[in-house]
Amino acid sequence: MPPAGMRRRVAAIPGTPLPNGILGGCSTVIDVTEDDIHQLLGVEWLGLGCNPVRDTDWCPPGDESPGEVPVKEFARPEVESADPVTLYAGVECSTIGWSYAEAIEHVRATLLLGEQRGLEEWFWSAVLAPKAIDLTPAAGPVNIAQGVAALEGCLAENYGGIGTLHVPAGAAALLGCCNAAVLQGNRLRTLAGNCVVIGAGYSALNSGPDGTPAEPGTAWLAISGPVLIRRGPLDIVPGNPSQSVDYRYNDRRVLAERTYVPATTCTVCMIQIQVCP
Repeated sequence: MPPAGMRRRVAAIPGTPLPNGILGGCSTVIDVTEDDIHQLLGVEWLGLGCNPVRDTDWCPPGDESPGEVPVKEFARPEVESADPVTLYAGVECSTIGWSYAEAIEHVRATLLLGEQRGLEEWFWSAVLAPKAIDLTPAAGPVNIAQGVAALEGCLAENYGGIGTLHVPAGAAALLGCCNAAVLQGNRLRTLAGNCVVIGAGYSALNSGPDGTPAEPGTAWLAISGPVLIRRGPLDIVPGNPSQSVDYRYNDRRVLAERTYVPATTCTVCMIQIQVCP
């Protein structure tokens, strides 16, 4: 048995963000530099792939002449937009034995480990849910295979490309029960080819389009177009050691924060599934 005495302080146990979260292989992440920092105030664009491509019948069956030239329809692209969100982590400790440099190292690691979950919570509640079409049938939640099928059908009818299936971490294991998703390289994909985000933040909320939490034994899935995230530089506040000290209590407080502009396009669909038999 070791001798009694004070515990020795060692380095923190390192962590790794979940590989299939919103900042993983499914999303396009653009690191915004100081040269174009205005992107972090929000962006807007003309939606691409949301308008239908139609066919033209030049010569109806049995008609030898071309007949009247058909009237072609023109669609006006919708203006889409994305808002910014700033996430932060803060640490506080006594100045005795804890330097400003150590506080920065700790808070930086805290933000980098937890930013994905925080961004998933915000993206679900502020972007996906408010825009979602609820596909849950009147009979109630469906199994996960039926849910994925319904969501992919909804996206395919409204968008012409590969989309993103958003799955709460608490329901992710069910994807393997029916091969609803398979690992391709560093990405999870459905049989239809849509990329899969497994979110700890989605699981923490587990709420529907109206913001109501799912009932026990159920979960919400969502699908959207591709996800593109503009990410600003990581800022440390305050910027010098003296301003980090609260001299009333001799405590040091340091913040790490970063601004993100997560965006998706066209349609968002959601459905409630069963996670328990």
